[in-house]
Amino acid sequence: MSTPSLLILAGDGIGPEVMAEVRKVIDWFGANRGMAFDVSEDLVGGSAYDKHGTPLTDETMAKAQAVDAVLLGAVGGPKYDKLDFSVKPERGLLRLRKEMDLFANLRPAQCFDALADFSSLKKDVVAGLDIMIIRELTSGVYFGEPRGIFKEGNERVGINTQRYTESEIARVARAAFELARKRDNKVCSMEKANVMESGILWRDVVQEVHDAEYPDVELSHMYADAGAMQLTRWPKQFDVIVTDNLFGDLLSDLAAMLTGSLGMLPSASLGAPMANGRPKALYEPVHGSAPDITGQGKANPCACILSFAMALRYSFDQGDEATRLEKAVEKVLADGIRTADLMQSGEGEPATTTEMGDAVIAALDASL
Repeated sequence: MSTPSLLILAGDGIGPEVMAEVRKVIDWFGANRGMAFDVSEDLVGGSAYDKHGTPLTDETMAKAQAVDAVLLGAVGGPKYDKLDFSVKPERGLLRLRKEMDLFANLRPAQCFDALADFSSLKKDVVAGLDIMIIRELTSGVYFGEPRGIFKEGNERVGINTQRYTESEIARVARAAFELARKRDNKVCSMEKANVMESGILWRDVVQEVHDAEYPDVELSHMYADAGAMQLTRWPKQFDVIVTDNLFGDLLSDLAAMLTGSLGMLPSASLGAPMANGRPKALYEPVHGSAPDITGQGKANPCACILSFAMALRYSFDQGDEATRLEKAVEKVLADGIRTADLMQSGEGEPATTTEMGDAVIAALDASL
């Protein structure tokens, strides 16, 4: 197979800073594990708008379609707040997701032992937490038609349409069941079948896919609001959660904060397999562009580094090497090396973005 290809879209704010540390990690795997990557770079979001007047050019979109995986940093910032909605930085990210048909968004919520005290929940509730939320990403209320703001009589009406087809539900359900087979073999499907017809269809189709293709996987159903409550009550009851676009957006952010810091959380957005068998894929940290700390060396690169670990696992079938990288990050944290977001007052000087990346490289060296 040819050298695997990566397109890096560092984006805005702290995106270029954290992505610089990921480049170190990519180079380390090439030099020490015989895993060379064909890496190219381009612009997305505000940086693309500044140069081209659009948050994502057609040429960059074509590159994203051609590579084995896309690594994205972050998009957006206050300087773009007054732009027309059609050219806001976030539209570049949404275009990538839609045109690459990245229908399954994987959001792990893992609490490293060294960070259990940073959660707002009790330590015994979150210590050892390791769940995966799979959010349907290309349909539902964010994309359904009709949508818009309309005049109705003497007032304006905002309309968004929640719409799902059987096939859209079935394919994300299969993604959840396949992933569960590689974990603890449990899936909880969340919707609002008690008040929404789309929720009724969601529950029916997930159950049908389970019964016909994955009877070995334990399946449960839960209303999404009850799921939110249970995530804060006892999150370790879950293994894989699969849900729609809107509820997935909310529940994955809730689960993210169980771990104590957005700076530690990666994500993967996967689509159908390409001709070479690899899925269409985009990997990105959960955190935003953090304009308040941009250029100050304060950004935590771990979420972006762990996003590359997800790429190793899901795009390049290198699960052992992904684990090697994850354990390197865990060792750095256990050794007490922390960026400012992972420190409490009086704990000493925080590591810079570069120092954190260097520490991960040192831990990788020690793993050989």
